[in-house]
Amino acid sequence: MCNRGFIRTFATDKSITHLFLFKEFMINRELIRIKVVQLTYAYYQNGSKNIDSAEKELMFSLSKAYDLYIYMLALIVGITQEARRHLEVAQSRAQREGLEQPSQKFVYNRFALQLEKNRMLQDLVETQKKNWSDEPEFLKKIYTQITESQAYQDYMASSEDSYEADRELWRKLYRTLIENNEDLDALLEEQSIYWNDDKEIVDTFVVKTIKRFEEKNDSHQELLPEYNSEEDKEYARKLFRASIMHADEYQHFMSEASRNWDFSRLAYMDIVIMQIAIAEMMTFPSIPINVTINEYMEIAKLYSTPRSAGYINGMLDAIARHLINSGHLLKHIEEKH
Repeated sequence: MCNRGFIRTFATDKSITHLFLFKEFMINRELIRIKVVQLTYAYYQNGSKNIDSAEKELMFSLSKAYDLYIYMLALIVGITQEARRHLEVAQSRAQREGLEQPSQKFVYNRFALQLEKNRMLQDLVETQKKNWSDEPEFLKKIYTQITESQAYQDYMASSEDSYEADRELWRKLYRTLIENNEDLDALLEEQSIYWNDDKEIVDTFVVKTIKRFEEKNDSHQELLPEYNSEEDKEYARKLFRASIMHADEYQHFMSEASRNWDFSRLAYMDIVIMQIAIAEMMTFPSIPINVTINEYMEIAKLYSTPRSAGYINGMLDAIARHLINSGHLLKHIEEKH
């Protein structure tokens, strides 16, 4: 098995969000690259070196990111149901004491009700067998935080009554109270060693899913599917296997292209990142070299030393040119200006 303790602490830089562009599917190439870097590094830290087990761990890790996406959408439903319980108590009290009935505006938020009856979400939550009703204390606490928030107060005081306003409330609540919530982070870490690593990535997809909901779609509004196609699953497997199975060859290319560098002085993460980048260059003809270099340079900014990104950028450019000139790589690379 891979070093799971490493995976738990690996993705800690809050600037990771800029790497991920919204697409019509949850697990994209950017996320796959991050996971391959994580799992390749972890592979070299364990003693068994079983590539089949490591590949299963990679695919499981990717699937857990999608599980979290569904779980976080379901949290909106869980909070709405918690609000409904509070409303019922408040209504009974008002009736007993002859008080004015409390507002039902939040409980009957159109977006939240649409999400609650979303068929795709219902099916996926049932498959996961995870339910926010199992976390009553957390739901009570976050519901209280919501009712005390400025976004909630403004919403309840506003005379605007529209689906768009209802949806915008939940976008604001998610951004302000769910994205950075220490109690939620602790709860997720207890449930899965992967989820704290994945949450910031998943948050971007949840917020953009909220924004793309349309009232006319009712319960048939589509959520993001897990993968765009089987091709992306195969991309993950091939990239991971190529990175490990051809590691000696790729490190030889590094040495040939940088004879003046002492590899013993490099951060080990730099070598792993470049090894995976070379694997992508060599294995996937349709991916432009400059795209590969830019993607792994950005990953280096997050996961290696402060100087690593610039070094990796220059090294990968030199390696790519060496591979093209030596006939190992049949691709084009833009000339430097």
